[in-house]
Amino acid sequence: MAPTSLYARLKSYYSGEKEPVKPALSTNAAVACLVVYTLVYVLPFYISSTTRPSPNLSRDAPSVIRGRIASVTTSCIICSIATFVALCSIVEDGNPIRALHSMGWFPIGLVETVKTVGLTAILFIGPLFEAGIAEGGWRDWIRLRGLEVISGWIGYRNLVAGPITEEVLFRSASVPLLLLSQTSNTTIIFLTPIIFGLAHVHHFYEFRITHPHTPVVGAILRSLLQFTYTTLFGGYATFIYLRTGSLFAVIMVHAFCNWMGFPRFWGRVTNGEDTIIGPDVGDSKRDDTATTSATTNGRLGIAWTIIYYLLLVVGAVSWKSLLWTLTESTSALTTF
Repeated sequence: MAPTSLYARLKSYYSGEKEPVKPALSTNAAVACLVVYTLVYVLPFYISSTTRPSPNLSRDAPSVIRGRIASVTTSCIICSIATFVALCSIVEDGNPIRALHSMGWFPIGLVETVKTVGLTAILFIGPLFEAGIAEGGWRDWIRLRGLEVISGWIGYRNLVAGPITEEVLFRSASVPLLLLSQTSNTTIIFLTPIIFGLAHVHHFYEFRITHPHTPVVGAILRSLLQFTYTTLFGGYATFIYLRTGSLFAVIMVHAFCNWMGFPRFWGRVTNGEDTIIGPDVGDSKRDDTATTSATTNGRLGIAWTIIYYLLLVVGAVSWKSLLWTLTESTSALTTF
């Protein structure tokens, strides 16, 4: 773009420097789009009585889940079309193939998916040890018995519909707009997850409605923990998306993290134990009842707990050392 002021023209002429190209979209406009997208995703939940929770109707009710899945699917289609049109029209050299790549649809990134899910599994090596070895879950895993969980509405929401719709909206439809505005990578990684985390704050309102006798302080702490966890995950997912350019990769990583749930950071390892936080935060989302598959709460020897926490540290250190290697891709959307 040519210089627009006399000073800029003279500076460009005598210094030989090229005038910076003005982005097709400002950062403020891109952020505004993200906020609008979030509202389009969440607000319809409370418009219809079929998707709005009440003291007698939980967000886990099949009718609510079905209605919400239909709602967020529609929202994702609308927002994705808006982003696709923007990428094809307001970008100087925009075209459908380039737009689909920016939105993570093409190429699919199967290799990137395997590497990033493997990377995430390394981070969760401690919880995998607890669930698979200590609780004996490996027997079900090798027989693929856990797959029937998605036949129920709660499991389908947590492991299929949720990861797909949230990644489509908060990564595929949102991140390209920030890239279009030439927002820095650091800002993108730290900004989008905050909006992603805020999109889950409405769970506090729903929890208060369905659990009116729970102390407010406890409900607030629960929501703050969930906000922190979802925000941290949002930053990680955005990083993977920028590094791999694969929507499928972040969907699978999201599904894996939902399946694993919030890691244990305190207490002893047992052969089956409910968490004290609640199914939306503390438990994994591997089943429809938000309880573990073990039938007893027998306490194991202290050695199991020591091994778990050692693996937790080893997994974190290994994850950090392999982060850049296992997220490297020729389909990256930006350079770091």
